[in-house]
Amino acid sequence: MLYSYSTLFQFTKNTFLKMGCSEADAQTAATVLLSADVRGIDSHGVARLSGYVRLWEAGRINTNPQIKIIHETPSTAVINGDAGLGLVVAPFAMNIAIQRAQQCGTGWVSVQNSNHFGIAGYHAMMAVQQNMIGISMTNASALVAPTFSVERMLGTNPIAVAIPAGQQPPFVADFATTTASNGKLEILQRKNEDAPLGWVQNDAGIPTQDAAILKKGGAMLPLGSDREHGSHKGYALGSIVDIFSAVLSGAAYGPWVPPFPAYVPMPQNMPGKGLGHFFGAMRIDAFRPADEFKQHMDHWIERFRNAKPVEGQEKVIIPGDPEREMEQIRMDAGIPLIAPVVKDLKTIAEKFKLDW
Repeated sequence: MLYSYSTLFQFTKNTFLKMGCSEADAQTAATVLLSADVRGIDSHGVARLSGYVRLWEAGRINTNPQIKIIHETPSTAVINGDAGLGLVVAPFAMNIAIQRAQQCGTGWVSVQNSNHFGIAGYHAMMAVQQNMIGISMTNASALVAPTFSVERMLGTNPIAVAIPAGQQPPFVADFATTTASNGKLEILQRKNEDAPLGWVQNDAGIPTQDAAILKKGGAMLPLGSDREHGSHKGYALGSIVDIFSAVLSGAAYGPWVPPFPAYVPMPQNMPGKGLGHFFGAMRIDAFRPADEFKQHMDHWIERFRNAKPVEGQEKVIIPGDPEREMEQIRMDAGIPLIAPVVKDLKTIAEKFKLDW
């Protein structure tokens, strides 16, 4: 089933308004959430809307947060999100990073007491519009077992880096530090399909293709899947995100990160507040003239695009290409939603007496 961007945007915005968000915050939250759907990241778009509603009903999301800076230097800041929607807290924080970069050349912001912030790429790309390089990270629910462990200690902990170019579109890398995101597992569950081998393990640490294994005590795997294929590197990357996002800001970290599903109990003896994020903005002309840099980024991108592909592949892809191409398609043709997601949205419509 295909739905227009405008239809889904208005429905999403109205849902956030019904939850008690201000007009401005509802607009921001809907924009961030729908950016995932149009870019083809279906796991992080309106498929997540019902999850935000349940968190709000459980009292874990504050829809009227007093977001504030609690520590700062000329180029850095720590922000308390006041348990607000991460979809709202994160753009606020990224704007602070951009402002610091405008003044100092680079800006760095760590965030505590927030919630799930949508796709990391959206926030990183905010900097590109200001002629800057953007960096975005967040920790997440503990679903990932470190290499050699059966215990869930880390989240999917994504990293996004967005870099402007000249004539070429920007370079946008946005990836989980696990073999796959949890949202992709959720989509497979809704479709009653198996997970590829290497995504998850059972509670004994044995690889499995059961997409529902997390509900049975299993765990997701770091990027690389196993030691022989470099899972220690994925584990290290996820750990870096956790430390930058939470240990640095005063958010909860490791196995104490608040779970996204509202029905999962909050961890005991939490060492920090809420989810943590980390943002960076780097003014290009703090390093070299921006036009000169962009010219060389174009050269870099063009050379990689023209790299000889392996047999059976049409071309080499630059990070950000698939999402940009998908956005062009979906803004024109519509956004596809699978039946379980449509059912969830209809339930929301009935709850809040919204048109669907």
